[in-house]
Amino acid sequence: MVKKRVPDWLNSSLWSSAPPPDDERLLRYASKYASADDGDGDGWPEAASDPPAPAAAAARPPPPPAPTRVVARGEPAGAARAGNDEENGDAEGPSGEEFARQAQLLAELSKKVVNVRELRRIVSPGIPDGAGVRPTVWKLLLGYLPSDRGLWSSELAKKRSQYKNLKAEVLMNPSEITRRLDKSTSCDNEESKFQRRGILKRSEITHGEHPLCLGKSSIWNQFFQDAEIVQQIDRDVKRTHPDMDFFSGDSAYAKANQDALRNILILFAKLNPGIRYVQGMNEILAPLFFVFRTDPDEENAAAAEADTFFCFVELLSGLRDNFCQQLDNSVVGIRSTITRLSQLLKEHDEELWRHLEVTTKVNPQFYAFRWITLLLTQEFSFTDILHIWDTLLSDPEGPQETLLRICCTMLILVRRRLLAGDFTANLKLLQHYPSMNISHLLYVANKLRSKPSG
Repeated sequence: MVKKRVPDWLNSSLWSSAPPPDDERLLRYASKYASADDGDGDGWPEAASDPPAPAAAAARPPPPPAPTRVVARGEPAGAARAGNDEENGDAEGPSGEEFARQAQLLAELSKKVVNVRELRRIVSPGIPDGAGVRPTVWKLLLGYLPSDRGLWSSELAKKRSQYKNLKAEVLMNPSEITRRLDKSTSCDNEESKFQRRGILKRSEITHGEHPLCLGKSSIWNQFFQDAEIVQQIDRDVKRTHPDMDFFSGDSAYAKANQDALRNILILFAKLNPGIRYVQGMNEILAPLFFVFRTDPDEENAAAAEADTFFCFVELLSGLRDNFCQQLDNSVVGIRSTITRLSQLLKEHDEELWRHLEVTTKVNPQFYAFRWITLLLTQEFSFTDILHIWDTLLSDPEGPQETLLRICCTMLILVRRRLLAGDFTANLKLLQHYPSMNISHLLYVANKLRSKPSG
């Protein structure tokens, strides 16, 4: 088969830097691979590695904060270890293009009414490090903040109050519900109080409020049914990014963050009985909460749990079919989504598609299931995840289509190694994807939007 010529739009010196000798992974699926050289004339370049850039914390719009990396108050020194470029050394400063985009971004956010369409265009390549506005931008992209800046304060106050009431109502222990009900219905007169002074009063508990009641309407029966899900959430929350002190450890700060993740996931499960909790949702929740909790604005950072809950609900509303097992084999289920990825690869690189799925018989489900359902949170460093999510959230039609293009690009950028590998080597490579230049990855993925095969 004749190999395709290297597309002209990829023949740029911008991507010609040589990769480092080892690909370092910062997440728990850590592994190293020897990086391949570029320029082999196979039609697509290998990905050039790039040292991770500093994690950008976000803030409210103008006056803009100084372009510096923000660490959350009270956060242990290693909390953002995965995104701290100083530990990796030799970080390049922002380019002129990034400064220009940062100026555009801050100018757009300073307007009385933000043009969300223009905002999506500006942040599509990623939010410049140091801009300090990622939480504000994400809230706008997810529809949590209205475009009119004058309404922000009232909307945030209303949502945060609503979340507080939801927690009080949904997360209350049945014992507390029964106690309050008993207290509200008590109508003992003064005489009976004097007569019963010193004697423990026996509460009148209805059948539905008794802990041993198995009725469907019993608050205790529902409580015990939820216990298994709560235990699963507890286990997953404790395993969330164990390499980051922000999420893991014995500090009060880490435990408070774990409690917030736990509350959000339990509340979501109770309010969405059709989906409840699916293992891995904690990994999707983590970037949202990290960005909002590290907001330089203290008031916003303190309300990160409430803000994260509503943004998490909005994000999953467009992805919920991937988590619904009953829809797995439907046209909107996860298997259908993986098939679309396979078709996309065939469209843009049929030779690679044939080698993977026909010759070596690497079923896309073996690697793409995790890529898609967890929004790539397990494949790259935490800092890179934030940049990828800038692009995912900026798509006006939702993150799904952009996600598939990025996944397709991930395959194309390691095509030489895949074409040289057998089933075992290719599966290992794709299940432990090497680190790479994320800007290059997003650039090529954007080109696939309008580049047909040929």
